[in-house]
Amino acid sequence: MSKLTRFTRWCVAIILVLIIIYLASRVDFIFKPVLSLFSMIIIPLMIAGFFHYLLRPLVNVMEKRNINRTFSILLIYLSFLLILVGFSMWVWPSLRTQLLNLVENAPDLFATLSEQVAELERSGFLSSFLPENVNPLSRLTEYLNKGFTLLTEYMTGLLTFFSNFAIALITFPVLLFYMLKEGGKLGDRFVSFMPARFRPDAAEVMDDIDKALSSFIVSRVVINLALGVLMYIGFLVIDLPYALLLTVVAVILNFIPFIGSFLSSIPIVIIGFIESPSIAIWSIIVITIAQQIQDNVIAPLVFGKQLDIHPVTIIVLVLVGGDIAGILGILLIIPVYMILKIVWIKIYNLFIKRSWENA
Repeated sequence: MSKLTRFTRWCVAIILVLIIIYLASRVDFIFKPVLSLFSMIIIPLMIAGFFHYLLRPLVNVMEKRNINRTFSILLIYLSFLLILVGFSMWVWPSLRTQLLNLVENAPDLFATLSEQVAELERSGFLSSFLPENVNPLSRLTEYLNKGFTLLTEYMTGLLTFFSNFAIALITFPVLLFYMLKEGGKLGDRFVSFMPARFRPDAAEVMDDIDKALSSFIVSRVVINLALGVLMYIGFLVIDLPYALLLTVVAVILNFIPFIGSFLSSIPIVIIGFIESPSIAIWSIIVITIAQQIQDNVIAPLVFGKQLDIHPVTIIVLVLVGGDIAGILGILLIIPVYMILKIVWIKIYNLFIKRSWENA
């Protein structure tokens, strides 16, 4: 009887939740102002949180050396301003030139790519890999059209992202300043709202979330920057065109979990193949060596705690995040999953585990 009663309670609870969701969907106009406000602050908040985890260790070290926390933050801001000025003076002109040249030369590059594929087809090289009655040029055109369609869709999302990013540039430094100044007080304030008997557990959850996010963000930044340096050196050695631009694109795409490394390799290999098939092969070798050094040498040194997420789970999360919120969803889905997983484990251990095992 008790088991039936427990099952009935669960069913009633689920039905009530579904009814609440349905009723909320019928009065969605009430939530539109809240969603609008959320969409305005999510990007500056995300950027501020990202830099908070990157810069907080530095602020803590400076504070331990008896440097006022506010002065430490202002000193870091000044350093970033100097770095930004140096970037605009020495790096951006070269990057901008390569980007403009790539756009201007795009028709010639695609014509050269078609010629290279046709040459391989005439030499019989492709026939050993492709089935009969398959035209590589038609396949190439088909894949390029699909690629341009996807690129256009993501560029639209990217333009929206950067239009909001312009607003974020004004607001996120203020948010970041208060995040860094408050230190660990934000988590303590959240815990203070919990009932007294749950505060130790809530504090443990907040600490686990903080450590997981810090490890994930700092590790990804360090590893991707190291990978970018290795790839750029290799591209200079093999004389790959647009080396700086392709390296920047690769570093950005590598922030996409699991599939980012594959996506970043595609434009590199295509540009290398347009230059010559040998350059394409050498570019693959450079990418492979750099990623092997990243995975087997740099990553074990940098990661303080490996992420307990299965690769298949990462792929599913990235696809779901991209379908829900585009680029923003892809960037946020792994941290959100980590937070929800930590919270769920604690809730399960506190409220569900005993009743589930005794059911």
